Amino acid sequence: MAKMFTITVPPDLSRKKRERTADPRYVDGQKMLVKAMNYLAKADPIANRAAVELLSEHVRTRFRMTDSPLS
Repeated sequence: MAKMFTITVPPDLSRKKRERTADPRYVDGQKMLVKAMNYLAKADPIANRAAVELLSEHVRTRFRMTDSPLS
């Protein structure tokens, strides 16, 4: 069995942290996806159910986990 060694690095307190600012494109993207889901649900709820579920899952998981307004 292999042993793992960790070398701890103390944090650099002199480094200034970047101020977080909201990116309006991120919020606009979320609003656009919600509008698309509403449109699909109103047009034909039964036929578009799979598409709405796909967009909903994307908004709830991938969109929020991988896309960041800070990047």
